Amino acid sequence: MGVEGLQDIIVVGGGPAGLSAAITLRQRDKTVTVISNDRTRSGLYKAREIGNYPGLPGISGQELSDRLTSHAESAGAEFIAGQANMIVPVGGNINVGVGTEIYSAKSVILATGVVQTSVFPGEGELLGRGVSYCATCDGMFFRGKKVVVVCLKPEAGEEADYLVSIGCDVVRTTTRDIKIAGETKVAAVIADGEEIECDGVFILRGTIAPDLLLPGLETENGHIRAGRSCETNVKGVFAAGDCTGTPYQIAKAAGEGQVAALSAVEYLSRAE
Repeated sequence: MGVEGLQDIIVVGGGPAGLSAAITLRQRDKTVTVISNDRTRSGLYKAREIGNYPGLPGISGQELSDRLTSHAESAGAEFIAGQANMIVPVGGNINVGVGTEIYSAKSVILATGVVQTSVFPGEGELLGRGVSYCATCDGMFFRGKKVVVVCLKPEAGEEADYLVSIGCDVVRTTTRDIKIAGETKVAAVIADGEEIECDGVFILRGTIAPDLLLPGLETENGHIRAGRSCETNVKGVFAAGDCTGTPYQIAKAAGEGQVAALSAVEYLSRAE
């Protein structure tokens, strides 16, 4: 389902935390868009039985996922199927890249679940200096230049085609044997031992760690640092669910989703 114009809040993640947040936001009459990968591939959806969710003993993961999604849809939440690949605060709002599209909101709730992603050598050091995860966000800076696109997700081909369409010289690879070289900016990519001189590299994965998705976001032991009101260190950005740490429980995630939603609503009221 498509979304037009500036939304009040974008929720990144379609699990219990994200859907709980979306339902609460719609109850407060806020426009909300949920960005989520295919939920049928999630651990929740594949669970045969859930024994500790209050009031629903023995429910299957698929049924619980279906119910939460249906509730959010009937409440009026919009849904976008895809992976958020970059989050950037811009002029008081927050832009979220999904594939080759960019969506904007006044606030964002991160409900990404646990993301376990190992980075390539040189990736973290050169992030923002030639390393990117979003063709739409950063492709314009590489017109007429040579870039390597590391295709590690099914939709990566579309983003690589987009870079070609705007005038980038694109080299594609699907290897996971990658090293990124350069001192102050990307100078080359070593793929399977072969050095490719380039000006930039687009790493297109199925999952992106939160602090790479939103540069500057504070994390600790792989989890987003969030307060009791689910606020992060980035203005207008809140976090809920497994991405904030243990226990990894559905009831905890749903509760935090509601708290994050209420905190985001309060944030918007102060900003008006």
